[in-house]
Amino acid sequence: MSVILIVDDEPLQRDILKTILDDEGYETYTASSAEDGLRIVREVKPDVVLTDLKMSGMDGIELIESLPNEPFEPTAVVMTAYGTISSAVEAIKKGAFDYLTKPLDKEVLLITIRRAVERVDLQKENQRLQKDLFGRFAIEGIIGHSEKMVEAVEVMKKVASSVVNVLVLGESGTGKELAARAIHYNGPRRSRPFIAVNCAAIPENLIESELFGHEPGAFTGAISRNIGLFEAASSGTIFLDEVGDLPALTQSKILRVLQDKEIRRVGSRESIKVNVRIIAATNKDLEKAVVGKSFREDLYYRLKVITINLPPLRERREDLPELVTFFIKKYNREFGKRIKGIEEGAMKALLEYHWPGNIRQLEAVIERAIVMCESQHISLKDIKSELRLLQGASIAEIELPDEGINFEELEQDLLKKAMRKSNGVAAKAAKLLGMSYKTFWYRWEKLNMNSPKKEQLP
Repeated sequence: MSVILIVDDEPLQRDILKTILDDEGYETYTASSAEDGLRIVREVKPDVVLTDLKMSGMDGIELIESLPNEPFEPTAVVMTAYGTISSAVEAIKKGAFDYLTKPLDKEVLLITIRRAVERVDLQKENQRLQKDLFGRFAIEGIIGHSEKMVEAVEVMKKVASSVVNVLVLGESGTGKELAARAIHYNGPRRSRPFIAVNCAAIPENLIESELFGHEPGAFTGAISRNIGLFEAASSGTIFLDEVGDLPALTQSKILRVLQDKEIRRVGSRESIKVNVRIIAATNKDLEKAVVGKSFREDLYYRLKVITINLPPLRERREDLPELVTFFIKKYNREFGKRIKGIEEGAMKALLEYHWPGNIRQLEAVIERAIVMCESQHISLKDIKSELRLLQGASIAEIELPDEGINFEELEQDLLKKAMRKSNGVAAKAAKLLGMSYKTFWYRWEKLNMNSPKKEQLP
């Protein structure tokens, strides 16, 4: 039930308004002065304050200026005589939602109050959503107690309170965007836009328009003005994922944004000031790219004011049980299941798997297992089809030699076997190994293997 406070120094007017609003189902309170009204505001926290403008002592405008804004500011509607409408306009400039002229029309009154209540409801919903959003991306909520993750989280906490540019490094699937969102939503720009851009997913001939916008007629098909992502993110944060894939010309233009804090739409001669924090991420070796002249050195150093390294899942295996528990709870809620946990043999298999797709792959495995599981605990049979190693053998069945193994050679062998089994089709090979196409290519190139063509396979 919405709460309305009526502030008016005329007793008859207060009684009439209270009767009308009570009949509509509102919870109403009355005050004979602005001073008394402020006291009631602090006690009952009304949604709407309906106040007269002209009162002895503190007037309606002073009341509006004195309304507390915690947990949110009540919406004010002012009442004024026809001859003092200019005062009502002044009240709106001071923050009033609307004004009513005396003598009041009942229907107009109810419509105005209804609109004011709807505004308050929207404010409350927005506040709730923001609270949920901040809670979802709380840095303290990032899962992981391994040494490398603790180190990464500590850096996130330190940089969140600043607006410096950050470079997040890590393999595909390690949670780079999650880290970027955590930094943004725990910093001074948390209520401003966060815009994520996958630089590798935008065609080279369109990326400039996407990032900086364009004017009508700038190129064939540009029939209207387009606001670019940098402009849309102004006063907030832009997350440039896969920044290492940016073409050279775009790199130079982003450098200009960093240096001059301005952008220019395609087809325009006018510069537009922007105030954007950049968080960039890549799974590539940017230092190597700088040496090879495929990435600008000056841009590299402007982006990496602070660097955060996210470890691959195989280097933080002690975090895996906690991650598994988190994903089980998540997909229990999503699918309406009641899976209680995971059997020891299945957990052993997960712990021994090498996770080329990292946390993203683990989440996909648990999601499928929740769907397929027919008991209260995930078993080895629920996950073994997802953990294809050594031509389908379960990792739990593999015996490690006493002298150990060369993991890099094992990974090379797995990639090659997957390519042979898929007749040289990289997309099929990636699917066999339970990883994304992009991750497959990254691992293939990182291990310096030849282009995966059928005739070149061993």
